[in-house]
Order: sequence, then C-alpha cells, then structure tokens
Amino acid sequence: MKNLIYIALIAAFTIQANAQHEDHSGHNMKKSSENSKKSLSPHTSAMAMIGDAHVHIDYSSPSVRDRMIFGGLVGYDRVWQSGAHKVTWLETNKDLDFNGKILPAGKYAFFTVPGKETWKVMFNSHWDQHGKDEYDEAKNVLVLETKPLKLEKLQEELRYEVTKTAEQQGEITLSWEKVKIAIPFKVQK
Repeated sequence: MKNLIYIALIAAFTIQANAQHEDHSGHNMKKSSENSKKSLSPHTSAMAMIGDAHVHIDYSSPSVRDRMIFGGLVGYDRVWQSGAHKVTWLETNKDLDFNGKILPAGKYAFFTVPGKETWKVMFNSHWDQHGKDEYDEAKNVLVLETKPLKLEKLQEELRYEVTKTAEQQGEITLSWEKVKIAIPFKVQK
C-alpha cells in the first residue's frame, strides 16, 4: 500500500513538473519568436575601395512606412544622426578630400542638418554615441554643404552608397523618401 501511494505521489509530481515545464518552455518559445521579429530599422553598411582607400559607412536603415520624412519625422534645420538608433559612422583608412576640405583618416559620426534648399553634413570625432543627444558641434572635424536632389521614385529604406567614380575618386550618397544627397571626394595620396 505504501508503495502504491509512493508511486502515485511520484507520478503526480512528474505530471505537475512536466506541465510547468511545457508552460515555461512555451513562454520561452513565444518570447524567442517575439525577439526574432524583423527590426523596423535593420543594421547595415555600405563600403567600397576607392584607389587604396577603404571607405565604410555603418548605419541603421529605417523605412518610410507612409510617413512624411523630411520636414516631418526628420525636421528641417535640425541636427539628425542620419539613420536610426545609434549614430551613423564613417571610417576611412586614407585622408579624403571633399572639394579642398580634408577629412583625415579615421572614424567619424556622420550628422546632417537637412534643409529645403541645402543640407549641412558634419563629420564628428565622437563616433560612438547614441542618436544626436550627445552631439557636440565643437567635435566637428569637417563641415560641408550640399544641395539635395529630388528623386522621381520613392526610396522606402534609408540607403547609403559609396561609389567609385574614377581611380582615386568616389561619391557618398544618402537616399531616403524622395531626397538624395551626393558628396564627391578624392583620395589623398
């Protein structure tokens, strides 16, 4: 009789433990699948070899998703981290010449100030920061101005490209919504 009670208690305990384990692992499965959902602003990069310069841009790419981007989500005449989440950064192993202004080899945060007529582009020495909250104008290494171009077709995801245009020349472009900026450069020898 004692053996039957003992076996019944063990069976009941085992059934209860298995039920708790199934609930627990089911909860983990749900949580795991929630975490594996696609990011709304996936992390990506753009890079190219221009001559012997390796130019690399690292950024998170948000989508338009039926929103007004420039003059809406991204305000005009305000500093923007030029991507989502952490600040976009650019790294080069060679000095780059942007129309007579030199960006020394190194790693830089890439900020912009979008405007209707012109954009300001800033390469900032504080490259490892979150968003624009830590932006410090005094840490700008190089500031450029460029005119935005109108795109005919909607560019849904923010996209950077580094393109070789000649043996020692290239271009950095940022395209999103219906706007594109292009920043030509030469590699310093």
